[in-house]
Amino acid sequence: METNLTRSLQGLRAHPVGVVLALSLGAAVSLGITRFAYALLLPVMREDLGWSYTLAGAMNTFNALGYLLGALVAPALLRRLAPGTLLLGGAVLATLFMALSGFFLEAAPLLLQRLLAGVASAVIFIAGGLMAARLGALDVGRSGLLLGLYYGGVGWGISASALLVPPVLALAPALHGWTWAWWALAAVCALATVVLVWPVRALRVLTASAPAPAAGMGVGAKVVAGPAAPPAPVPLRALAPALLGYTLFGVGYIGYMTFVVALLREQGMASGTVTLFYALLGLAVVLSSRVWAGLLDRSRGGRALALLNGLLGVATLLPALTSVWPVVMASGLLFGGVFLAVVASTTALVRHNLPPAQWAGGISAFTVVFAAGQIVGPTVVGWIADGPGGLARGLVYSAVALWLGALVAARQRPL
Repeated sequence: METNLTRSLQGLRAHPVGVVLALSLGAAVSLGITRFAYALLLPVMREDLGWSYTLAGAMNTFNALGYLLGALVAPALLRRLAPGTLLLGGAVLATLFMALSGFFLEAAPLLLQRLLAGVASAVIFIAGGLMAARLGALDVGRSGLLLGLYYGGVGWGISASALLVPPVLALAPALHGWTWAWWALAAVCALATVVLVWPVRALRVLTASAPAPAAGMGVGAKVVAGPAAPPAPVPLRALAPALLGYTLFGVGYIGYMTFVVALLREQGMASGTVTLFYALLGLAVVLSSRVWAGLLDRSRGGRALALLNGLLGVATLLPALTSVWPVVMASGLLFGGVFLAVVASTTALVRHNLPPAQWAGGISAFTVVFAAGQIVGPTVVGWIADGPGGLARGLVYSAVALWLGALVAARQRPL
């Protein structure tokens, strides 16, 4: 007689795309809303509160610091709790911290809220990435696509933020109207958290089946089965080129995602045009899963990471050189079509080169260096923007960091 476990696994193999699309709302909350929606609020908050660009950038630096702290504790949490439990718990906390950001005007409590939201974001992102990787191993032929769909959820969050924040700001009271935007974004996070309950329940079978894989379960058994003893340490030295290249990605990309909206407003673009730019950037993130799935499946070394970093450097430099609308739009579409594929490429690298028992540790290691890069990026770009050359010069710095990351990542060889 067919067991419930076997039937559940067959159901996941039959409909993995629907499950991972729902799971991708975790990525939407983790980065698309909790982090990247801030770019839309930065100009109005800076004007209202009298911030320098350095302080405005520090808001995302603190968010990245929290992300680093969350990444550091995530492996220990995953040894004690199921990834689905962490995903939902992190989403609830991220929703709470987003809402609290609308209740403060002083820099110190706002920095604290960004820090705490970053902790929750890392827990969400790592837990969801691990669940997506396990699901992908049930359908090896489409594993790159499934990972791309999960990370593409960040694009849904970016687009939703772009379409939500401007009308909320337009309708909000004139005094500190940006606070209403934080509350509206928190409401979207809450709705996404409710939807996440379904994929968490659907994927719980992978964790439940780990101790005793049944004969004939194939690839899925390799993913969910764990050894009785702790897994061997992740070979960090062997992965050093990819880790350093990913660190520089964190340094470079976050400057663009923090300040590009402010730069476009400085260049005189209308509010509706900026909304279209950011919404299409998010849509490009979603569609990027199709574009890069084959590369992620084929690349077992650092080739994918190097290529994608190089393309991001080009996209980052364009708006620093010109405000011509077609060029700026090309920058947004290229950036959106590439930057989350970089994140997916590191998960694919872990999956190709490490045994399943080390996947959580490998994903966490890349998340840690990613966060470290993001800690440096926003404040440095903000500091540069406060000096001669402004935001345009700051984005040049970001582009150079990305190109250095490409050169380093190209030295990564398959293990």
